[in-house]
Amino acid sequence: MKFKPTLLAVALALSCTVATAKTLRVANQGDAQSMDPHSLNESMQLSFTGNVYEPLVARDKALGLTPGLATSWKQTSPTVWRFELRRNVSFHDGTPFTADDVVFSFKRAAGEGSDMRGYTNSIKEVRKLDSHTVEIETTSPFPILPDVITLVYIMSKKWCEENKAETPVDRRKGIENTASFRANGTGPFRLRERQPGQRTVLVRNANYWGKIDGNLTEVIFTPIGNDATRVAALLSGEIDLMEPVPLQDVDRIKANPGLKVMQGPELRTIFLGMDQKRDELLFSNVKGKNPFKDVRVRRAFYQAIDIETIRTRVMRGAATPTALMVAPGIKGFAPELNKRLPYDPEAAKKLLAEAGYPNGFEVGMNCPNDRYVNDAAICQAVAANLARIGVKVNLQAETKGTYFPKILRRDTSFYLLGWTPGTYDSHNPLSALMATPNDKGQGQFNLGWYSNARVDELTQLVQAETDASKRNAMIAEAFKIHQDEVGHIPLHQQALAWAMKANIDLVQLADNFMPFKYVHMK
Repeated sequence: MKFKPTLLAVALALSCTVATAKTLRVANQGDAQSMDPHSLNESMQLSFTGNVYEPLVARDKALGLTPGLATSWKQTSPTVWRFELRRNVSFHDGTPFTADDVVFSFKRAAGEGSDMRGYTNSIKEVRKLDSHTVEIETTSPFPILPDVITLVYIMSKKWCEENKAETPVDRRKGIENTASFRANGTGPFRLRERQPGQRTVLVRNANYWGKIDGNLTEVIFTPIGNDATRVAALLSGEIDLMEPVPLQDVDRIKANPGLKVMQGPELRTIFLGMDQKRDELLFSNVKGKNPFKDVRVRRAFYQAIDIETIRTRVMRGAATPTALMVAPGIKGFAPELNKRLPYDPEAAKKLLAEAGYPNGFEVGMNCPNDRYVNDAAICQAVAANLARIGVKVNLQAETKGTYFPKILRRDTSFYLLGWTPGTYDSHNPLSALMATPNDKGQGQFNLGWYSNARVDELTQLVQAETDASKRNAMIAEAFKIHQDEVGHIPLHQQALAWAMKANIDLVQLADNFMPFKYVHMK
């Protein structure tokens, strides 16, 4: 005899479901630019899509390596890694996850238009051994490969082919496809609604293969660019969680008994880049030559920046000035090199005069106004500092939706950027930011085209070296060369500040990722 539920039983079941439903309304100063996980190598973008898509090797609550879509991995030779894939995993549309999806996804992430090529440029081949085993062969020994691929998210080969999304959304060219607005991952949340710039809704994946520590059933994400509006939304109860918190509002929010603020160090370094490749800058009144090719000009810019005033006034103390392109906590950080050039406007003027610019010059500067903590204000402060040495900065601060495509095309002369090494290892910024750009993805974010043959050589040596002391010495040598040549101008590591209702518990990670599977609402 089959059991037939009574109307009362059905009603009770529904009421229990409603009672346990937990909707998190979260706001950020900017939007995820696309649902395509290979379209933009930006922390906020990867944090959001990382709730929907997953890598082979994931990160745990301490940022250590943990099994993701691969249950285990091992080296079978110095250049070959074997990954055993998780069984009985399905994409959100019900399609089984197999080795074919892994091979496809790595090829897609390494392809034209992908912003994730820096994580795949050392991979020679990804091959399928059977339905749930793959091998990844690298061009040379690569002991940190599992660390490197934690941000290469796996897509469904079948879904991408059926939806004409075989290639990534190219943010540089503004080319969109189905993967811009729809998603089909294996992660703990599914995409239900996508209204770019307005609202994105995720719902819990009832068929998720793993454990979801939190109790959210729905996440409503809303970009609110204006700081005051975002804070007002939290204070009024319109949203439950926001980040970043405007530094001037931290104490006010802390004083509200129904709210709390979580603060902590971030691994992101904020820095300035300069076009050092073109013979003439795109945006300058200097014609026929490029001032940034002269290290004296780059050093003058560095010494003109009053980093302490930026720290105290612009960042309200929530920043740590740095002389390196990596933060403490990143493997290979060299504390002995973490000493900035002194702030010295007079020395900067002298350097400019020696370089042939006694009266300074004009240069355009690109900056986001909704990506990093007080990003536009930092650029305004830098512009004011440079004005004191005769450099007129024509600042263009804009939303990251137009900013990133522009600078990623290298359509810039002088820019601000932030970088968190996705591998938590110094090889990442060496390869992505300092090595000479090539067509395989090396130097993909070296937007000013800084180039030094020895740094390139050291980058390759660091990749293959397994002896920690030798490796750290190589990293330090590369950092010292880059520092002496002022390849970039590092500014500071910003601090994290998230605000939320008092009934919310979550994990704040130093990479500023926010996995919704860890969020619990009481």
